[in-house]
Amino acid sequence: KNALTGLPLGGAKGGSDFDPKDKSDTEIMNFCQHYMSELYKYIGPNIDIPAGDIGVGAREIGYLFGHYKKLTNRFEGVLTSKGLSYGGSLGRTEATGYGVIYMLEEVLKQKNDTIKNKVIGVSGSGNVAIHAIEKALELRAKVVTASDSNGWILDNDGIDLDILKEIKLKKRQRLSEYVNHKPSALYFSNNDLWKTPVDVFIPCATQNEVTLDDAIDMVTNKVKLVIEGANMPLTNEAVGYLQSHCVVYVPGKASNSGGVLVSGYEMSQNASKITWSLEEVDSKLREKMIEMVKDMNRVMDPEYPNNYLKAANVLGFKKLAEALVSQGV
Repeated sequence: KNALTGLPLGGAKGGSDFDPKDKSDTEIMNFCQHYMSELYKYIGPNIDIPAGDIGVGAREIGYLFGHYKKLTNRFEGVLTSKGLSYGGSLGRTEATGYGVIYMLEEVLKQKNDTIKNKVIGVSGSGNVAIHAIEKALELRAKVVTASDSNGWILDNDGIDLDILKEIKLKKRQRLSEYVNHKPSALYFSNNDLWKTPVDVFIPCATQNEVTLDDAIDMVTNKVKLVIEGANMPLTNEAVGYLQSHCVVYVPGKASNSGGVLVSGYEMSQNASKITWSLEEVDSKLREKMIEMVKDMNRVMDPEYPNNYLKAANVLGFKKLAEALVSQGV
C-alpha cells in the first residue's frame, strides 16, 4: 500500500491484545501511557512513525503522543493522525473515506461512467464509512446501508448523514438508534447486508467480512463494482468469485490508501513546521488517488481489463524491487 502511494514510506502493522470496549477514558489513557513507556525507545520522526488504525483514534493518539513528549521532552512529528491543536493535519480524519470515493469516481470515469445517481451499499459506521458516505453524497450518489457489530440499517430514501454522525460520532450509540430518528429506515440484526441490490458495495468495517456466499449474492443482484474501504474485507474466495463473474474489484491496498497519503502529508508539514489548508490537503489527496488509478490502468493486463488487484500488486512490487536492486540488497 505504501509503495503504491509514491511517497517515501515503509510500512508495518502492529497492535496489542487490549480491548477498549467498555473501558473508561482513564483506563484507556493508562494503557496508552504504559504502552508508550516501552514503545518510545523504538520510534522517532526519522525512524518509525505510528499512526491510528482500528481502535486507535484521535483520543488514543493524543494519549500516546502526550506521553511520548513527557518521556522524551521533545515535540516532534513522531505519530500521525494527531489532533489539530498539537501538530495534526487538516483532512487526516476524512482522508481514508474520501480517498475511497475519489478512486471510485476515477475508476468509473475510466469506464465512461459516473458516480452520480449510483446506489451504494456501505458496511461499517466508523470513521472510514462515515466519510465515504459523506463524500459519496456530496458527489450525488445515493447510499442506502451502514452497519456496526450488532447489525445494519437499510434506508431506501438514502442515509441521513446528520443522524448517522449524531449517533456514532457524538453519542457513540448503537446503529439501531437510527430507526428511532428515521422510522422509514429498517434495522436488521443479521448479516444480510450484502443481499441488498445496489450498483456499488464499499465494505468499510473489518477484515474478512465478505465471504464467498456474500459474493454470490452480489453477483445474483448484478452488483457492478466492489471497492474496499477496510483492509482486506473480502476473503480470497469472494475476490476470486467476483473477478470470475466480471465484477470490478478494487483492493484496499489501493483504494483505502488515502489515510497513508495524508499521514505522509502530516509528516511533511511537521518536518517543515508549516500547516497546509484543508483545500490543499484534499486536492493533493484527490490528485494522488486519480494518479493511482491511471498507473494501475497503465500496467493492466489487456486480457483482464478489470483486474485492479493484479495491477496494484505489479505497481507495488515493482517499486519495492527496484529500490532493493538499486541499493544492492
